Amino acid sequence: MRNSNNTSVPVSEMYWSLVAKADKKFSKIRDLPYYERNRYDTYFSKVFKAYTQLWKFQQENRQKLVEAGLKRWEIGDIASRIGQLYFGQYMRTSDRSYLSESYIFYEAVLTREYFRDGFSQDLNLAIKQLRFLARFLTVCLVMSRREMVFQLVNQLKMLLDECKRIFQETDFREWKVVVQEIGKFLKADTGLMNFRPLRYSLVLDRHPDYIPHIADAKRKLKLREAILCSYHPNEIKFSELTLDTFRMLQCLEWEPSGSFYQSTGAASGTVHKGASGPSRINYTQDIADPTLPANPRKAMLYRPSATHFIAVLATLCEELPPDGVLLVYVSASGSIGHLGNADNNILNSELGYMQLEEASTPTGCLQIGARGDGGLNCIYPCDFIPFTRRPLFLIIDSSMSESFKAISGTEKGERIAMLLSPTFSSPTPGLLDSIPQPSGSMFTSFLTAPLQAFLMLIGISGSDIEMDLYNKGDKLLSSLLDHWGSVLITSEGLDLVWVQVLSDPFLRRLLLRFMFCQTVLTLHAHTFNKKEYLPQCLPCLPKAVSPVTAASQTALLQIASVFGASNRFIFSEGITIHGDAQTAIDEPIST
Repeated sequence: MRNSNNTSVPVSEMYWSLVAKADKKFSKIRDLPYYERNRYDTYFSKVFKAYTQLWKFQQENRQKLVEAGLKRWEIGDIASRIGQLYFGQYMRTSDRSYLSESYIFYEAVLTREYFRDGFSQDLNLAIKQLRFLARFLTVCLVMSRREMVFQLVNQLKMLLDECKRIFQETDFREWKVVVQEIGKFLKADTGLMNFRPLRYSLVLDRHPDYIPHIADAKRKLKLREAILCSYHPNEIKFSELTLDTFRMLQCLEWEPSGSFYQSTGAASGTVHKGASGPSRINYTQDIADPTLPANPRKAMLYRPSATHFIAVLATLCEELPPDGVLLVYVSASGSIGHLGNADNNILNSELGYMQLEEASTPTGCLQIGARGDGGLNCIYPCDFIPFTRRPLFLIIDSSMSESFKAISGTEKGERIAMLLSPTFSSPTPGLLDSIPQPSGSMFTSFLTAPLQAFLMLIGISGSDIEMDLYNKGDKLLSSLLDHWGSVLITSEGLDLVWVQVLSDPFLRRLLLRFMFCQTVLTLHAHTFNKKEYLPQCLPCLPKAVSPVTAASQTALLQIASVFGASNRFIFSEGITIHGDAQTAIDEPIST
């Protein structure tokens, strides 16, 4: 190997020079935020280029480098770091291809056991392997690769037991917590498994080209950005991925073409645009449909301070394209906060009140962090008002959700769309009584997996349900949602706020699932005529899709009858299932 001065340089020296260069660039981007993406694009281009060059160099000179003392774990460290880079880029862009590449590099490290040799003599190498398994677990969870998840959990447990035995004087308490977290996470999430993907599937959901829309709508907005934030004391999570944000993250993405059904095939891969990566299986279920739009970009926030939350909100509003909608989802405990005199004056001004209070005024807020900090971790309704200059789609899942109705009518340019959870959790008999709480929000479950949420509400677990019954119920629910979608676009009373977002597949699906949740809880015997158990949306929807219409009640009766749960609901007199519909319920599904 020769440098620019035509002087011979040993291969090993050149290699370690490339390692140092790549490590330096990696350290600069490792802790960069997942928002402000445009600002850091050049940083990622440079670091990917550095690791592409490094990976290619070690492949071409592997034998010489091994003879010079290169260890297997050092090769694995490069591959693991590339996987980490790809996952970080997925988190910044929501581009599924980066997630797939992350999986490919992590899987290569796992199958080739790069970290196994010598770890029993080196505590740092043992910790490195534990961290690798934890990171790979997160990737597999997000990709819904459950078989690999369980394989990794078993390996993590075995490795931790081995580490405790070998390094007896070392405290592995934090890794014991990691194992406990993933165990609770998987147990709580089993209710939504093995049915249909949470992601938008062209096999099961309407293709965007065939979504009915209002042709003469002056503006059709698209979901471009999303903020997903969840915090509840002692909530079920893995690392900083909570159960609620995990479900919502998937709900706002396209399912790769055929991925829920197809098997795998073999192919080779790349590190980054042309550089060779580890040889591996190319999973055909990860091939995205090129005709589909890009996934909406998402910023995942776990226990942010209020100032950090607002900073992210401001940044994404600034980056929002002219035809874009910013979705903000917050699942958090509600509390009564106190606005000081200055803040109270601002709030009163925003809400149009003339009276100014001398003392601080209690108001509902979202607690997105630990209590007792004077409101640093509280999000108030007035915090959103400055950002209503851009189109916002707000989902609040909290006992204080109703407080956020105060935003409506105070907007500064664009009227806000809001889906608000019930202020009281719905009673969940049977199944959910046996699951340690909290196990994720019922309201969020309805938005992300509506039929599974319905089944849990009536006390049927995933392991109990027969697939032919599930398929019948799913077919009826799809028909109901399609019916509501058609009624909405033909309703004269449909508010312009909904008109301009109904052509977006993700927002349309969320709204229609909200309507199903509202109908179920309106007619459920335990929540009947109890407003505190009912979700709300603003602006209001037309009466033609009200839960109490004959069409809505009949559709719900059909779905409930499939699962023998019609007696769990209170229907108006005269609501029955007609002959053809009853025959469809009774007939077995051919396979």
